[in-house]
Amino acid sequence: MGISIPQKSKPKIFITGVNGLLGQKLVALLLERGTFEIIGCGKGESRLPLQGFQFVSLDITDEDQVKKVIAETKPDILIHGAAMTNVDECELNQEAAYDVNVNATGYLLKAAEAIKAHFIFVSTDFIFSGEEGPLDENAIPAPVNYYGETKLEAERMVQASTTKWSIARTVLVFGIAHDMSRTNIILWVKSSLEAGKNIQVVDDQFRTPTLAEDLAEGCILIAEKEATGVFNISGPDFLTPYEMAMMTAEYFDLDKSLITKVDSKIFTQPAKRPLTTGFIIEKARKELGFEPKTFRTAIAILSKQIILASS
Repeated sequence: MGISIPQKSKPKIFITGVNGLLGQKLVALLLERGTFEIIGCGKGESRLPLQGFQFVSLDITDEDQVKKVIAETKPDILIHGAAMTNVDECELNQEAAYDVNVNATGYLLKAAEAIKAHFIFVSTDFIFSGEEGPLDENAIPAPVNYYGETKLEAERMVQASTTKWSIARTVLVFGIAHDMSRTNIILWVKSSLEAGKNIQVVDDQFRTPTLAEDLAEGCILIAEKEATGVFNISGPDFLTPYEMAMMTAEYFDLDKSLITKVDSKIFTQPAKRPLTTGFIIEKARKELGFEPKTFRTAIAILSKQIILASS
């Protein structure tokens, strides 16, 4: 008679904001890996065309709902990627921004502490002043807009937490998600130039643009390695939006003469943008084995995804 060995159950991972760009990439990558039981929440219905994970409709700004859902699902790991990320919207609707970016983080943290779950918080380069870059994990935050202020306040709550925590800071995330109208610099440049439009692109802002799949990979590596502390998770290339636009035009063989280099001072936006950020990612490379795609490779990946999405 054979001895049956009981199956060790998979660790449970809970993701906030699965309808968003990062959330969709996280679910897709985790399903590919098959090493976690996945629960994802979003406001309203699930927009994901994926099977094999549990979707929970949850308003993260409702403390009682959060407490109930986390206590019932009991995840081992909670990746908190949901946020109000439209920088101008945050500036104009500060109460709503605070509710989503700070209060909701507090509710989720408290619920995670109660079950001793590993809390992974997704943060941003916008917690910095923009006076210098690229930055490492020890750079001193000094936000220049309200979005950055809310994310920094949430980071401080996470760092003061009694549960195991990690922060994944990222920069200018781009990609293609299912059923989402949000554009990104590559899609915008491609469609504008294909339509023969002249576009103005700033060349006095510096970033390390991040492919959404790479950010998802970085978060999953933190979860798998049970790594704690702050990690910079971004692309490897330090570029201006103008350079990104030129590389995009080059890749798709479009007319570069339609692109005009401009100073960011010509644009009036409700929220101030940090001029220079971008991240040094050596810590994530060394401790997590994180290896993001170059911007050029990312354009090629998006190009394939555009073809797939339209077929």
